[in-house]
Amino acid sequence: MAPEKESNGLDNYAFALDGRFCDLPERKHEEDASEDGDNNKLTYCVTDVPPWYLCIILGIQHCLTAIGGIIAIPLILSQGLCLQHDGLTQSHLMSTIFFVSGLCTLLQVTFGVRLPILQGGTFTLLSPSMAMLSMPEWTCPAWTQNASLVNTSSAEFIEVWQSRMRALQGSIMVGSLFQVFVGFSGLIGLFIRFIGPLTIAPTISLIGLSLFDSAGSSAGNHWGISTMTTGLIILFSQYLRHIAVPFPTYSKDKKLHTSRIYVFQILPVLLGITLSWLICYILTRFNVLPPNPDHYGYLARTDLKGDVMGQAPWFSFPYPGQWGTPTVSLAGVAGILAGVISSMIESVGDYHACARLSGAPPPPKHAINRGIGIEGLGCLLAGAWGTGNGTTSYSENVGALGITKVGSRMVIVASGILMIVMGVFGKVGAIFSTIPSPVIGGMFMVMFGVISAAGVSNLQYADMNSSRNIFIFGFSMFSGLVIPNWIIKNPKAITTGVVELDQVLQVLLTTSMFVGGFFGFILDNTIPASKHERGLHTWNKAHEDDSSNTLESGEVYNLPFGISSYFSSSSWLRYVPFCPPGAPSSLDGSGADVTALESKQPLGQPETSQIIMGVAL
Repeated sequence: MAPEKESNGLDNYAFALDGRFCDLPERKHEEDASEDGDNNKLTYCVTDVPPWYLCIILGIQHCLTAIGGIIAIPLILSQGLCLQHDGLTQSHLMSTIFFVSGLCTLLQVTFGVRLPILQGGTFTLLSPSMAMLSMPEWTCPAWTQNASLVNTSSAEFIEVWQSRMRALQGSIMVGSLFQVFVGFSGLIGLFIRFIGPLTIAPTISLIGLSLFDSAGSSAGNHWGISTMTTGLIILFSQYLRHIAVPFPTYSKDKKLHTSRIYVFQILPVLLGITLSWLICYILTRFNVLPPNPDHYGYLARTDLKGDVMGQAPWFSFPYPGQWGTPTVSLAGVAGILAGVISSMIESVGDYHACARLSGAPPPPKHAINRGIGIEGLGCLLAGAWGTGNGTTSYSENVGALGITKVGSRMVIVASGILMIVMGVFGKVGAIFSTIPSPVIGGMFMVMFGVISAAGVSNLQYADMNSSRNIFIFGFSMFSGLVIPNWIIKNPKAITTGVVELDQVLQVLLTTSMFVGGFFGFILDNTIPASKHERGLHTWNKAHEDDSSNTLESGEVYNLPFGISSYFSSSSWLRYVPFCPPGAPSSLDGSGADVTALESKQPLGQPETSQIIMGVAL
């Protein structure tokens, strides 16, 4: 979720691979001069193509790294969509989100920012989505909460959940158009200019904190199982992360040998869920868990959703409009916009972190603009396909680049293809839909806690010895908890006389991330302070576009299939914010065309081309 600004704990090899090494970009603060130099080298750079089998192996690893976050989203949404007791539909939602995530990953790597960065569901859209579904007109009927009363094949039940999904789809599609516009018009720089760490920190932190009720409800179905799941994830991710496990490996040079893989560091969530899941299955088979629905611990059984594996088709091809024609809710669009803005700012940080860890030069403005635009297009596709969510860049996979020391984007292409395959095989989604509720709750305990802490970590850029900054952050956080909680308990308190306006205010004021981010934005931009105190100096420095139109930058970020060459032949296209500039040439004897170079202007400063494109669109 939040941008990974430092490669904490990522200084070890996950795979002992042979091959040529690429230097990582120089860090401004060297950690230790005596540290082994190979720790700052890559086995494969962003433009390198590893062997096909290595692409598949590392592609599977990236898929597994993202699975925890991807499957969590439909499981949470199922509560607002009244699908808690419909495992088959949950499996369809998981297959759809896998398929769209793979498709968006291929678009991003090929035509977007062109860095090895994986796309998947986003928690920034989850909070406004749940706020929209909690409105009185979308509250689930009481009978849908009782498993014995739910007939998943009845027309009434299907209309209950599909009507909610269609309203969510339309809101996401309209909201994503704003991100498409901001990205391809180059206006993302204006957002970065006014949004700093004191706005981002409460916004991201409140995403995790606002979901505490979902985590508590799921974990409370059996605290023993959920505690075991949480404990296993903590054990694997924190205590055993530096332990390498030997695995048999084959190569032409060494033939059959063993390689040491830091499996606990790479897959802690998946290992924790799988082990707890297996224990629940064993306890179910021996009837240790109560078979009576009225007894505590019944929801930890693995046979509650019937024969989902048998009912799920082997092949299922998700398609746009599979749940019906999307509808648009003005209130939903307003809430989704708040999440879209937050997602855009996060992604810019992810691009810079990914470039650093993959051995690429810092991304130029045209690549960032394309990346944000393609993410908006991805959200549009996710809405059309009916995932109930959007797409964003995954920081977890950015961190995995530092672990494996393999920064090739071909690995992420393999990941995208694998996720599409997983989305087509209906049995894959069915498997994940049978995970018991307490196991999911244990995963949520860790995941939402990390998201909250990731938001707070943005405060490292601001001066937290300042009473001004302490006030802004504290007030924003507390308001983001108090106001939504009161509005939820008093849903009829907002009565302006205009129904549409009441709905918009209802969604916005019950979305914690919007309330906290709004107060953080207003206070940070109105209370006087220096840029250093506000953290803008360091923040903008981390997001500064300092790459020129060099051959190295063009090799990484220019468009494929000769598209960049075609664009460079038209002088007017250099004013289009998402088009690469003309290729360098030796006009002045120095080997570079001075007029073709991109200015080293910070992203926060709008250019003439941005203004022209914005007005034209």
